[in-house]
Amino acid sequence: MDDKYLVLEQIGRGAYGTVHRAFDCVTSKTVAMKAIPFRNNIVGIPSSVIRETSLLKDMEHENIVRLLDVQHHRNKICVVLEYLEFNLWEFMRKFPSTAKDPQIIKYILLQILHGVAYCHSQKIIHRDLKPQNLLIDRNKILKIADFGLSRAVDVPLKIYTKKVATLHYMAPEILFGAGQYSEPVDIWAVGCIFGEMVRHRHMFNGCSETNLLVNIFRLLGTPNEETWPGVTSLCPFIAKIVQSPPQDLAEEVRGLEPAGVDLLSKMLCLDAGKRITARDALKHAYFRDVQNPP
Repeated sequence: MDDKYLVLEQIGRGAYGTVHRAFDCVTSKTVAMKAIPFRNNIVGIPSSVIRETSLLKDMEHENIVRLLDVQHHRNKICVVLEYLEFNLWEFMRKFPSTAKDPQIIKYILLQILHGVAYCHSQKIIHRDLKPQNLLIDRNKILKIADFGLSRAVDVPLKIYTKKVATLHYMAPEILFGAGQYSEPVDIWAVGCIFGEMVRHRHMFNGCSETNLLVNIFRLLGTPNEETWPGVTSLCPFIAKIVQSPPQDLAEEVRGLEPAGVDLLSKMLCLDAGKRITARDALKHAYFRDVQNPP
């Protein structure tokens, strides 16, 4: 390890490797250091690391985690990022009363949307937005992280893998197996996160992709050609799925003001072509009285 960094403690572990809190001896700042070892059956740097670093090095936004350094060692890559104390999942559980405050929810969601709007303006889709990939500090400053599954959007759209995102936050078009998808998949995930902040539990649960779809339709209604033109081409067996009428979304997010319910409904629109964009969501009436938290 470079003498520039003093590793303090391990703060995370995943399939890719480990994350440590470290001290930058040059800047005297705390940083996050993601160490990704090379596996014996992989030659060179893992593609997810190449993707994340190549995207982050060109991104500069207050709600996107900053890439500070990349170090290539003999058997591992160390990606150095700015450090924030919690992810949103941890924040919600450590400070439940604060996290349930309507103004805090509004302020956090606004920051998520600013970061997502920036990504989309750069023609980048994140594809794995979830509370664990949103970093936040005690001042409620939020930054989007973990761009390992992100990619630049091609025009016209190419066929992309459906093996992205985490099940609870996966958009219907991906659950149907659509290979051509774009920015709306991120908006669906943000809607799921929004609902989770209000409810403090997943917006949609499912033990499989099919089970998750059934639970989504149980709340939002089973789509048809009238409500979602082209859905039968995406899912020829849609007519055989239990037909459910849409339920009152407000009942699922009790305590959320009507403007918030309206915004959530526009994010959780089944038809991706009708789903609200991040840019338009930022203009929504829900944010008319947003305040910076103390």
